[in-house]
Amino acid sequence: MRCVSDWNERYRSQGCDQTEPEPLLVRYAGLHAPDRALDLACGAGRNAIFLARTGWHVTAVDSAPAAIELLRSRAGEDCARIDARIADLERGEFSIEPDGYALIGDFFYLQRSLFPQIRHGVRRGGLFVATIHMFDDSPGVRPMNPDFLLQPDELKAAFAGWEILHYIERKQAENQRRRAELAARRID
Repeated sequence: MRCVSDWNERYRSQGCDQTEPEPLLVRYAGLHAPDRALDLACGAGRNAIFLARTGWHVTAVDSAPAAIELLRSRAGEDCARIDARIADLERGEFSIEPDGYALIGDFFYLQRSLFPQIRHGVRRGGLFVATIHMFDDSPGVRPMNPDFLLQPDELKAAFAGWEILHYIERKQAENQRRRAELAARRID
């Protein structure tokens, strides 16, 4: 289980210098007309703010109040399109509404028990876009709890039966952890 107080301390002391949205989200969000979107474990809101600025109505969820405070302060006038919620996903404090979203984003957060909710939460024709860390024991890569790391092909398998628009497992740079990237459309 992740410790909310650690994340609060991180956001309060270090802030968050990442303000650019995840490139995979930028690439695929335009495939669907702006509608309702969900940003899981949104952090300081870089992806939620991007979606709101491009016309989406976004529910942004994170367990760290400090992250939600940063999101609200950074969103400015776009905050009207963002429903920022403090909720611990691991404790089930937020449920994904069935067929509730045209797009769900999950970036660098792994909670396997959410995959079925995500599958049901994306409307037919909607998108799931994710970039999630993978197990990587390469020299120079910081150790992490394996419960929060994907195994090879695990993310792709979790969305079997969907139209896979993009899938790759790769390392961005030396000493960085491998990641899985997925953009998939619900077709059932």
